[in-house]
Amino acid sequence: MSLWFDIARLSAGVNLVLLTVLLSVWGRNYMELRSKHTLGLAIFALFLFAENALSLYIYMVDPQLSAWFSSDVPNIAWRGMMALHVLETAGIAFLTWVTWD
Repeated sequence: MSLWFDIARLSAGVNLVLLTVLLSVWGRNYMELRSKHTLGLAIFALFLFAENALSLYIYMVDPQLSAWFSSDVPNIAWRGMMALHVLETAGIAFLTWVTWD
């Protein structure tokens, strides 16, 4: 396993935790306020959660794809995928901080 693979998996896992926090806050706010804005935020978080859950499934659970990703994907592709996951983690972390504050 490469370092890029581990970083991408860790970022996807952190994204799932942060998105769970955001979903709970925005879902609770929608139930209380019935605002389109909070519904939109909750649906956005739900789609991002699905994307990260699928990524983590592919990286860790699926027998064929996880073996392929861990050994046959070129490092340049992994650097790009890892960068996207890390940038997404930074954005979601900031959004969580703003929402929690």
